[in-house]
Amino acid sequence: MNARRDFLKKSILTIGGTAIGTSLLHAEDFSDGAARGGINIQPNDVILFQGDSITDAGRNKENLQANDMKAFGSGYAMIAGGVLLNRCAAKNVKVYNRGISGNRVPDLLNRWQKDCLDLKPNILSILIGVNDFWRTKDRGANNSPEQYKAQYKELLEKTLTALPQVKLIIGEPFGVKNVKHITDDWFPEFPKYQAAARELAKEFKTAFIPYQQVFDRALQANTGDYWTTDGVHTTWAGANLMAEQWLNQVKI
Repeated sequence: MNARRDFLKKSILTIGGTAIGTSLLHAEDFSDGAARGGINIQPNDVILFQGDSITDAGRNKENLQANDMKAFGSGYAMIAGGVLLNRCAAKNVKVYNRGISGNRVPDLLNRWQKDCLDLKPNILSILIGVNDFWRTKDRGANNSPEQYKAQYKELLEKTLTALPQVKLIIGEPFGVKNVKHITDDWFPEFPKYQAAARELAKEFKTAFIPYQQVFDRALQANTGDYWTTDGVHTTWAGANLMAEQWLNQVKI
């Protein structure tokens, strides 16, 4: 894919309530040298959150409506979506959550037409990858970092072919070490999946949120089990931390 359009310069948006100031937790942006917050929210935009259980966060999957709290679960997508709806009240935006617990990139590919392309999002946020690695540990799945990257690239190319103007946000899969599931045997293999997501963000010139760095720095304020329940799934504080970093990618 060719380089994406340059994003506009960003003004930092925060939602407050996290245990660490945003000055410690800068997310990255690979959009041809643009500053953070380069994604403008336009009138009537459709904003879609996609991913696995971290995005799903227990949402009611029978409720497919936009802008309905019951359709968003209790994670970062619900918090970030609520802030968007509040601050963009005059813009008539629609916000959807289509994360599904346990999903890997192949699962996204299998449901992409219905759960993404048919919704015609203007802004698409994807957080996927922890299960692509995790299933190789707990269920013996065969999926290398190279396979993950190739499948993810296919997903992005399919998206941009159908929606060439969509603005992409890629979230880095993360794990908070020494909290329940995230043990030493996740390393050094898991970081290869993280590197693949980072490389794709650079290749496709998308916004990128380095969630691993975000949580690593958050450990300066409190322990891993303050931010996550099991090293992967977030507490209330962790969900707010993620939402704050997501909002740092947009300009309202």
